Parts: sequence; structure tokens; C-alpha cells
Amino acid sequence: MITLALSKGRIFDETLPLLAAAGIQVLEDPEQSRKLILPTNRPDVRVVLVRATDVPTYVQYGGADLGVVGKDTLIEYCAEWGETSLYQPLDLDIARCRMSVAVPEGFDYAGKVRQGARLRVATKYLHIAREFFAAKGVHVDLIKLYGSMELAPLTGMADAIVDLVSSGNTLKANQLVEVEEIMPISSRLVVNQAALKLKQQPIRGLLDAFAAAKGASA
Repeated sequence: MITLALSKGRIFDETLPLLAAAGIQVLEDPEQSRKLILPTNRPDVRVVLVRATDVPTYVQYGGADLGVVGKDTLIEYCAEWGETSLYQPLDLDIARCRMSVAVPEGFDYAGKVRQGARLRVATKYLHIAREFFAAKGVHVDLIKLYGSMELAPLTGMADAIVDLVSSGNTLKANQLVEVEEIMPISSRLVVNQAALKLKQQPIRGLLDAFAAAKGASA
């Protein structure tokens, strides 16, 4: 049995065409089903639904053989836990967005940086934010939040946020503007190295199918 860990939402939706290219169809809609383990048309393949931040953990500890996870989550996970048994063979180039710094409209971010001001930054991506500002020589106090990042500047709790940005509509709706892009983000395939040895043929087959599907859509 091959177990694939996915999170609901955009990653799940954009992984489906890659699975289809490998001849795999998920037989139940995760938005309609209450099940956390979904069957596929192949009796030897199943999908487990987990939180996006838990995908690397499930793969590392063998709860899943492979998974699809955003680069942002992967960076934070590896920063916290160090070297893991995760094999990262393929950037699937799906669920694309960017990690950016955003501030309230009218906030002189560039001026504050030039003056060497100490900024309060709200984010759930502590490692990425810390490394980015350290490389720029900007002094920051990081405030960890798990959601509704846009509220932090609006309530005066923070000067800026570091968060994922796709269309930018959420920032605009909350009177925030994007001032710096930190890095592009996409989702990657991660594989448990022990599973790759024990189930080499079926997993390699999936990797090849995913790679071919990615190439065809490029």
C-alpha cells in the first residue's frame, strides 16, 4: 500500500491532475466526505488528509510514504527539526505564490529600514523572516501568529507582516501593501527514504508520472 499525504484546498486540487496522469483517481471529495483516509481507483494507493504543517511529519515518521507540501512549510519544518529522513525529489510547481513583507498603506517601510529602526513583524514563518531580515541587517522583533496575519498591523500590534501572497486581494482589502518579496513558493513532493527503499518500484513509478505530468503542463 502506498500512502500519499495531502492537505485540503489548493494543494489537493492542483495535485489531482498529477495523480490522474499516473492513472490514479481519488474516489471521494474531501469537502463532502468526513473521512480522513480516502480511497483511490487503485487498491494499492490511498490518500490521507492532514494539516499542511503536518505533512512533513507524517512522511518523516512513516505515517505516509510520500506527500505534497509547500516550500514554506518545508523550510520551517527543517529549520526546527534539522536534517530529516525526507527525500525531496521534485518541485511540482503547483500552488504557486510568494512569501512577502507587507505593511499598512502609508507606512514608510523603506525609510524605517534606512534609519535602522527596529520593526515588529508578525508571522508564522519565524525562520524565513529571521533569516531574511538578518541578511538585510534589519533589526526585528518577531511575533508568532497562526492566522489572520493582516490583523496585527491593523490593531497596532505589529509594523509589518511576513506571509504568503497570491493575488494580493486580501492585503488590499485590509489596507496593506506588499513592499518586498522574500522568495517564490511552490509545492514539492517529499518521500520517506525508508519507503523509497522498501517500495521502490511503485514509488518510482509515481515520481516518473508526476515528473512527466509537470513537464507536459510547463
